[in-house]
Amino acid sequence: MAGSFFAVDLGATSGRTILGKVTQEGISLEEVNRFPNHLLRIGNSYYWDIYELYRNIVEGLKKASSMTEIASIGIDTWGVDFVCVGKDGQFLRLPRSYRDPYTEGAPEAFFKRVDRSEVYRLTGIQVMNFNSLFQFDAMRRSEDSALAAADKILFIPDAISYMLTGEMVCEYTIATTAQIVNAATRRLEPSILSAVGLSEEHFGRFVYPGEKVGTLSPELQSLTGLGPVPVIAVAGHDTASAVASVPASSEDFAYLSSGTWSLMGVETQKPVITPEMERLNFTNEGGVDGTIRVLKNICGMWLLERCKANWGDVSYSTLIDEALAAEPGRSRINPDAPEFANPDNMEKAIKDYCKAHGAPVPETRGQIVRCIYESLAARYAEVLENLRSLTGKKIETLHIIGGGSRNDLLSQWTADAAGVKVVAGPSEATACGNIMIQAIAAGVAKDVASLRAMLSSSSELKTFYPSEK
Repeated sequence: MAGSFFAVDLGATSGRTILGKVTQEGISLEEVNRFPNHLLRIGNSYYWDIYELYRNIVEGLKKASSMTEIASIGIDTWGVDFVCVGKDGQFLRLPRSYRDPYTEGAPEAFFKRVDRSEVYRLTGIQVMNFNSLFQFDAMRRSEDSALAAADKILFIPDAISYMLTGEMVCEYTIATTAQIVNAATRRLEPSILSAVGLSEEHFGRFVYPGEKVGTLSPELQSLTGLGPVPVIAVAGHDTASAVASVPASSEDFAYLSSGTWSLMGVETQKPVITPEMERLNFTNEGGVDGTIRVLKNICGMWLLERCKANWGDVSYSTLIDEALAAEPGRSRINPDAPEFANPDNMEKAIKDYCKAHGAPVPETRGQIVRCIYESLAARYAEVLENLRSLTGKKIETLHIIGGGSRNDLLSQWTADAAGVKVVAGPSEATACGNIMIQAIAAGVAKDVASLRAMLSSSSELKTFYPSEK
């Protein structure tokens, strides 16, 4: 099929649209437009401006229509958040953000009525206060008018595809982040939904990665100059799209999707749901080609980003040089400690944590950066070992994908701490995965495995081996 695939990739701070082509030489990407994703505070609540996101996506489609023929469109976004839709098909309100404090204490309130272990047994999803399940329950308890009037609930990628096509779907990978999908049946779980006053009828047609949602609406065809371009349900959860593009040549690998937050996991054919998995709060999210992503959320470069915001105009290369000059192994923190979730001053939070735990307090900027990197590497090593014991998988390679794959120092220290080969790249993993699913749906590519092999041979990857002690 001639033409390019149009990927919409929406993150929690920015969005972009990308044109991609799949050839025997690899996947080529061209950014069409990039735009901020502003969090709106209205009173004490936080919302996403989905209409502004839509406007920018339409601008991207207009621009792309003059650049090439578009074969299809695919959308991936962050997880858990959703839009309530009325009987007339209109959005009832801007979608609430997972950063909204209205879910503080929500899991505890929910588990007073529903058995916590039973929810994990059914869904295999880790408990986080902002999971859609707890958002639904918090809205129900507060008699939220939008939820009460909702005829349908659409997760963010499904809401965008509805705005483009008029078709309502509920895509599998994004739905699993909500903690409402039965991990065994891979369908919505009625007993979980009924606990928050919902049913399967509140959601759109259930689809899996690669299925067609619909075609671009006549209004948008006229507005953009495009024809009836199909919109494909890719892996709607951005991490699921990113993992699809891991350039692995065998099944004995783990992945680390590295950015502001880090997600480390393995692919399995079946969910892994055990008391130990529940105790360690590991999750079983939906993947592509019938896979399950057994993974753990880990704090990532958030620690350094928040410190850097207070350090003025200093380059990452300068910070790395200062970290290399600092004493090794001097200070350690637990990156996932609640003290680091959203402090007013991250540098102070790190110092206070070290002091409270009897560790040498980092004083210089280099010591702080080294503390962050060494602590992240140690945490990655710990989670990797947990994955081995929990899943029984022989992990020979750790693939680091996403923006964090450009961080050579952290990649090397991770290889050293975990004692495993680290392969870094591609940095544009999410866009690659989005394009891959569209290419398979269009018949341009055979399957995920063949595309991964092609990425392995064509991408600019860096390999890091554990240093000799």
